[in-house]
Amino acid sequence: MIDDLYSAKLLKLAANLPRLGRLAQPDASVEKIAKLCGSRVLVDVVVDGDRVADFAQEVKACALGQASASVLGSQVIGASLNELEVAREQFRAMLKTGGPPPDGRFSDLEMLAPVKDYPARHASTLLAFEAVTEAVREATAKQTGRTRPAGAA
Repeated sequence: MIDDLYSAKLLKLAANLPRLGRLAQPDASVEKIAKLCGSRVLVDVVVDGDRVADFAQEVKACALGQASASVLGSQVIGASLNELEVAREQFRAMLKTGGPPPDGRFSDLEMLAPVKDYPARHASTLLAFEAVTEAVREATAKQTGRTRPAGAA
């Protein structure tokens, strides 16, 4: 039942989003929108090498998207591009195929495992992680002078 998704812990996270707002001079900004429901996440990042040095987010999403963004916002500083990409892929696999939850700093995403049974909610739940990985990739590429990720044709 969909009521099982909305635990007290999830609702508390959704109500207390960290790092809200915008950065004055981000290295990159990315906006992602879930087409099905209209949820929207905009992230700003500043990177030091391939690690997040500063982060801000604007989130207009359902409680599931807000909870995901809350986990991200509380743990993103110091995360490397690789950590973020691995977490995003583990998170996606958890939702799409019932894979194990992300480990490490983003392990709190485990509380969103029941979303697996609601495919229409997957996109909004993944938005923040989709946006931050793209933003960090863009910012890192700018710093190294690349216009495409390494290995791209």
